[in-house]
Amino acid sequence: MGRSRSRSKSPRRRHKKKHSHKRSKSTERSHKHRDKSRERSSKSRKRSRSPSSSSSTDLSSDSKMINPLKKKIFNDRKDEVERLAEMERQRRQREMEQKIVEEETAKRIEVLVNKRVEEELEKRKEEIEAEVMRRVEEAKREMQREMMLEMEKRKQQLLEEEKRREEEEVKKREALEQIMAENNKKIEEAQKKLAEERLAMVEEQRKMEEEKQKMRKEAEKRVKEEQKKILGKNNSRPKLSFSLKPLS
Repeated sequence: MGRSRSRSKSPRRRHKKKHSHKRSKSTERSHKHRDKSRERSSKSRKRSRSPSSSSSTDLSSDSKMINPLKKKIFNDRKDEVERLAEMERQRRQREMEQKIVEEETAKRIEVLVNKRVEEELEKRKEEIEAEVMRRVEEAKREMQREMMLEMEKRKQQLLEEEKRREEEEVKKREALEQIMAENNKKIEEAQKKLAEERLAMVEEQRKMEEEKQKMRKEAEKRVKEEQKKILGKNNSRPKLSFSLKPLS
């Protein structure tokens, strides 16, 4: 910072020196202008005395006046350019110094803030640790509660699945029992029908057997009657025995 101030002072001194130099130049120019005006007046007097040589003296005097004016304008412009350049350099110097000051200020503020934060953290270390432990315990309790809820939910789901399986098994068993009952009923009906058919067949066989017995008796009766008739007409003939074989 000290160096920047010393640098900022040096351009002012240079600027003052330039202004003093300009003043000396302006005084010299004013003296020259006075001398020239005197010369012009003397020349004008001479012209009045010698009109034949007036044209040549006017041209020389004009050329002598123009050259100093050009130099003056050139010097003025040069001084103005130097002055503007010096002002620009000073402005940049001030901006650079301001930037350095701002950076140093920001660094100091950052250091102070970090130091203050560390001090506050050190002061509140136990409080922060207690708060952290409290939050950890609270998080544990919350996790345990969520786990218990999840386990209860899972248990309820298992019970519902078990109940659903039992209901399905009961339905399957009932359906199977119904099918078995229907099959048993069909079997009983078939057995009953078969028994009825067997009874009908037995009855039919009995009737056929009775019919056979009846036919056999009738045949035997006819044979006996025929034998009686034959024996009654001719008693001398030997008796013939007739027998009928039972029908198989």
